[in-house]
Amino acid sequence: MVKKLQKLSADKNTGAQLAGTVKDSAQQIWLAGLGAFAKAQEEGGKVFETLVKEGLSIQRKTQSAAEEKISEATNRMTSLANDISVKATGKWDKLENIFEDRVAKALNALGVPSAKDIDVLMARIDELNKSVQKLSSKGVAPKAVAAGTAKRAAKRTTARKTAAR
Repeated sequence: MVKKLQKLSADKNTGAQLAGTVKDSAQQIWLAGLGAFAKAQEEGGKVFETLVKEGLSIQRKTQSAAEEKISEATNRMTSLANDISVKATGKWDKLENIFEDRVAKALNALGVPSAKDIDVLMARIDELNKSVQKLSSKGVAPKAVAAGTAKRAAKRTTARKTAAR
């Protein structure tokens, strides 16, 4: 088309030929546009549906990738939080032990018995209670025990006096 126009303008023929050629070119352009419009109408629905399907597919892939990244980030954050929690717990335990040791040393320096000392005393008291209960259950009265002890002491004193003479 353009070559025809260039040829005509180079020949500088009559204006009627030039006008006819321009009219033919415009007619062809118009028809090409109508043909493209008709084809777009026919295939437009199909193309639209294809584009929707492709868009849906891309959306699913993107959503899946985003969920995967979110899951990875969540796992990393959970792991970091657990690590920090473990480290903090360890530090608090150390601090607590140091505090307990220092308080125990200070109380010991003041002469306050420790929990172990009290436990030993409690165990000893329990033993003594059991011994007393055994003696009570055998029927030995406390007065008889005391009288027996007094008699033994008197015998010892008498034996000492005799030995001294």
